[in-house]
Formats: sequence, C-alpha cells, structure tokens
Amino acid sequence: MTTPQANREDVKSDLFTRPAPAYAAIDLGTNNCRMLVARPFKESFRVVDSFSRIVRLGEGVAAEGRLSENAIKRTVSALKVCHAKMKACGVQRIRSVATEACRRAENGEEFVARVKEEACLDLEAISPQEEAELTLTGCAPLLDLRRPNALVFDIGGGSTEVVWIDASHPGGPKARDVISLPHGVVTLTEDFEGHTNAGESYEEIVDLIDRSLGEFDTRNGISKAVSSGEVQMLGTSGTVTTLGAMHLQLRRYDRSRVDGLSLRFDDICDVVSYLGTMDHDQRLQHPCIGPRRGDLIMAGCAVLDAVCRRWPVGSLVVADRGIREGILLNLMQEDGHEITCTRGAHR
Repeated sequence: MTTPQANREDVKSDLFTRPAPAYAAIDLGTNNCRMLVARPFKESFRVVDSFSRIVRLGEGVAAEGRLSENAIKRTVSALKVCHAKMKACGVQRIRSVATEACRRAENGEEFVARVKEEACLDLEAISPQEEAELTLTGCAPLLDLRRPNALVFDIGGGSTEVVWIDASHPGGPKARDVISLPHGVVTLTEDFEGHTNAGESYEEIVDLIDRSLGEFDTRNGISKAVSSGEVQMLGTSGTVTTLGAMHLQLRRYDRSRVDGLSLRFDDICDVVSYLGTMDHDQRLQHPCIGPRRGDLIMAGCAVLDAVCRRWPVGSLVVADRGIREGILLNLMQEDGHEITCTRGAHR
C-alpha cells in the first residue's frame, strides 16, 4: 500500500524532472521560412528543434503585386513541416510572424487565411517597426553596452531595416529610430533582372540604398557620431552570415563560429571582391552560399556595401539571430520566466 507521504514525494520528484514548457517562433520572410522551438534554461533558453527552408514567398510580388500560387504552395508546405515539429515537441505557446512579402502583397490576407486552414497556424503580418524591435530584442546580447550608440541592420528578401539604438540605455538597448527600405535581395535581384554583379548595376544598387538612407542619417546625426568613434554596428541577415563564413573559409556553414564574429570592413571588401570574380555556377556550388542563395548574394553585398560606405565604423558584429529569438524571449518573459540573455542559447 502506498502511503500519502510517498505520493507527495513522487509528485515532488516529478516536478523536479518535468521538462520546462516549450515555446516556438516562426519568422516567415520574403525569401526564407525559419522556425525555432526552445525551452527556458537558467537565464537563457535552449533550442530543442529548428527548421529553415528557402521558400521565396515574395517571388514576383514587386512586379505583380501578388503572391503567386507556386510561392504560396511552397510556403504552406514548409509551414506544415513547422506545425508537425511543434506538435511533436509539445509546444505550449507559438507566435508566427510574416514580414515584407505579406505586407506588400494585395492577397496577403487571403494567404494568411489559407495558412490557418491548411497549416493550422495563426500568422501575423507585422509592421516594419515591430520587425525591427523583435530583431533588436534577439540581437541585443551581442551589443557592447560600453559603447553608447549602435546601428543594427537586417538585409531581408523584400526589405532592409536599419535601427539607430541607444546602447547605454539603463533598461537595456533601446531603439531611437527605425527605417525600413523597400529593397531586399529578392526585390533588387528582380528589379535589376539578375544583373547585380560587381560593375555598373552593382554601383546603381549602392547609390539607391545610400540615397534612401540620407534623411535617416541626417535627422539622427549618425555620421557625426560615427566620426567621433561612438558607434558600433551589427548585421543580421543571410548576406552578412554568408560573408562571415566565407571569411573564415569554412568548408560548410557553422553557426557557432559565425554568430558573434567581428568582421572588419577590409575583410568584407576582400570577400565581396572574391565573390565578384565567381561566375553564377561557382556561387551556386559554394558550400557557404548554396543553390538557393547564389543568385541573390551580390544584391545583398551591394546593400551591405552602401551601409558600410555611408557609416565607416570599421567593423561589424555578425549575428545569426534576430526575430525568432526576439519572439521567444518575449513569450517566455510574458509567462514569468526570468530570461535575461540569449547569448549561446542555441544548440
């Protein structure tokens, strides 16, 4: 016969061994569908499953104004995989967000309804402001709080966000201003009909981005702060992580070596120059670029080049993190978990 005391001890033991609740975040961009499932762990979180697939949801949106049926099918298929993985992990809370492609497409709401019906996911099309805030939340642990100002940028598939940050704010890094440019690696590649290699078209993209940043720079006095040595820079995007991996001459991409890497502008120029000497097939076959990103990488390099030329900080920190980490951090904190840092949280 089991005594009441034994029952209480069994319950107590079960409470100590029961795993922390699982949370999930999906970031559906113009080019990529990415998911993380994680559990709170000490003052951070530990990733228990992940998924990433290039779906090119925004393919053709710039020209047609609509999400194509093929792009929708590819994306819904990827989201079904996400749903199955989350179900297998017993996820307690989920937040799924979509960015520029859904914001821009005239059939964005129809797509969201279709995702709900076919993939059983509630997808939100978030504003550029919220996109930037989530990115900052996810990347904040990589910022140097001893330096007063920071520029954080995200070169996406359909847009590029730049955030001007008070890095020394008592409550943690805080966004002062945000700009969202309607130019990303997919839209620029389409606008320039794939002619984004080093040369005249490349410089046209650099000039376009530079002009788009002018008023944002002036109203915040960013160039003046840069010249005074008061600014640090952080980049989060496939472009930046790819250049980091190539600089390290990795035989295959390794997040643990790229996330948090300090990359000098001179090193960036060297890698971009090397990319410019490669033909299309060579880029597709490179292990750190791959067949799904090879035709987009030079457009991303041109955007990055424009940012570095306007604000010659000298180096930047590479972040392989962003919106998903920001979502997970927010969800866990809302539920009372004392999550203060996501550095090193990934498996």
